[in-house]
Amino acid sequence: MYHPSRTVGKAISCQDPTCGQPDPHKRLWTLHNRASEAARPDGVIRDELALQIYRSLHYDFVRSFGPPDGSHGIRSALFDAELRGFLAAHPDGVIVNLGEGLETQRFRVDSESALWLSVDVPEAMAVRERYIQPDARHLHLRLSALDPAWMDQVPSGRAVYVTAQGLLMYFTPEEVETLFRHLATRLPGAWFAFDHIPGWLSRKTLRGWWKTPHYRTPPMPWGIGRDRMAPTLRAWVPDLAEINSLPFVFPRGWYSLLSYTLIYAPWLGDQMPGITRVRFGG
Repeated sequence: MYHPSRTVGKAISCQDPTCGQPDPHKRLWTLHNRASEAARPDGVIRDELALQIYRSLHYDFVRSFGPPDGSHGIRSALFDAELRGFLAAHPDGVIVNLGEGLETQRFRVDSESALWLSVDVPEAMAVRERYIQPDARHLHLRLSALDPAWMDQVPSGRAVYVTAQGLLMYFTPEEVETLFRHLATRLPGAWFAFDHIPGWLSRKTLRGWWKTPHYRTPPMPWGIGRDRMAPTLRAWVPDLAEINSLPFVFPRGWYSLLSYTLIYAPWLGDQMPGITRVRFGG
């Protein structure tokens, strides 16, 4: 059940793009791109709830973030495909979305027997609940993804898939390592999919990346090249059962060919943002 409301604009009132952590504006950035992709006749996702939320907000998205691009919509479509495959094999599985913000994935992908856990900090969850209410199969946990207490709510004896969209890059490498170690210990056999940025882009945000004259992206301390992903993760969790890179290719236009070329080029591909799926041993 969802409850569109125009009052959410009051909860996201900060006009200085550097104020507050976590930055409330980055959730609007992803909503801007995802809803705009859903509005396209040839869009890769269909998401009526995201469009309703987007259109209800009194916010100048283009001024802050520039014209929409398909990046976050494509990312959501890739994660949707992962979870559809998971639920086809495990209809009663548990899906944990870390740092979910205003993501509306459970309205695009579902199973009558699945359990969804949405994990986010209290401020972000308060905004989410202006639009999306929890219920018996869709629980909201007001905790940081870094707080292992949320793992206490994952029932035993069921397959588990954890996702983190647009999250891990905002943590330090040490925090990401700690999260991986907790997941491996507490959720053996679980799948975990997350997106990541390369080191050069991380350094750019740390220097101060103004995406537009009106929006500076938050610092993203964790950047890693695709070639370093597997050795880094195995150094943290030696018994990983699998590590796979998921192709992140734009679906149309000249950028489709460009992104395909860049991603699969031996060196350039390592310098591109990507999505990785792992499975923990056990």
